[in-house]
Amino acid sequence: MSILSIHQRLETSGARTALPFRLGNDIWLGVAQLAEDIEGTPPHMNGGNNDIDALLFKWVGEGFEPQARIPAHGGEDIEVFRIGDAVFLALANLRSGSGPYEPNVASVIYRWGDGGWEVFQTIDTFAAKQWRHFTFDGRHFLALAQGLTLPHLTAVNPAQSCILEWDGARFVPFQVLDGLWGDNFTHFTVDGAHYLAYADHTSESLIYRWDGETFVRFQSVVDKGGRAFSHFRRNGTDYLAFARIDGESVLYRWNGGEFVPYQTLGGPAGREFCVFEAGGDLYLVRICFIEGTPADPKTDLQSELHCWQDDRFVLAETFPTFGGTDAHVFEANGANYLVVSNSLTADIRFHTDTIVYRLGV
Repeated sequence: MSILSIHQRLETSGARTALPFRLGNDIWLGVAQLAEDIEGTPPHMNGGNNDIDALLFKWVGEGFEPQARIPAHGGEDIEVFRIGDAVFLALANLRSGSGPYEPNVASVIYRWGDGGWEVFQTIDTFAAKQWRHFTFDGRHFLALAQGLTLPHLTAVNPAQSCILEWDGARFVPFQVLDGLWGDNFTHFTVDGAHYLAYADHTSESLIYRWDGETFVRFQSVVDKGGRAFSHFRRNGTDYLAFARIDGESVLYRWNGGEFVPYQTLGGPAGREFCVFEAGGDLYLVRICFIEGTPADPKTDLQSELHCWQDDRFVLAETFPTFGGTDAHVFEANGANYLVVSNSLTADIRFHTDTIVYRLGV
């Protein structure tokens, strides 16, 4: 019997993130969209019109209904977080235009107010891919994964991935990192120490460790191709899953001093993870993006749902994704759901649905 069953299809275009979040008693879903198709132009995964809004849905009755739009330019990521009573939404913009494209664009932090989402702060970014909020010791940080290393592009805005910190009124620069094509951050703790795992496409994917004043280089994972990290703890042991676009995804295990390879989690095309517990069991979803090259990508792939058994993940089932980009679990009406964003059809067009699955666990 299948664990996943399609509950709802949401009409999206080049969806890069599908983030469920709560406002009061309501469940919302934010979808960042990279691009929309331009009629009469040849298909290309890096083409299209990038000046396309991010979408906001609200759960009404038994499913999501469209509620609002937020202006965006090649939307890559949405992060929603709280500082005290304030709720913020950070939107990462990759680039603007419909050819030629401009990666020197502002990414915007919004604050929830009586009139909805209101612009709170704009940050000059260069091909922004992800925001990640984390907090410890009463401090709030916002990590930004960004950058491109293409010879025909020139960075006017700050180009390296970095960390901002909340100063009580706004986010201010805290630390610049080494990465030049950042994709993803994950913050976690091991034995009381704070770590920040950073995935980069053309530079090293690194694990940083907090030394009391700043994040310092702790461990290198690979030299290129990094897409995402996800941390979890099981039976008192820490694990770190790492997705790679051009090689195997790997589960690392903490040995007391560093993370060491423990299990492979599938071949190339890995882009994102979702780790969750349901029915007393631990699951990991590995989202697959593309195989091949941007000039000739294969987008119709099988993403995977793994179940933890006997101290390892075992493949439970696969499900089709089309340029899969993101996955998150949420609960509504007493049931568990998995939302998966797709970004590219089999014929390399952007108009493809985001899928909400019901979990049979």
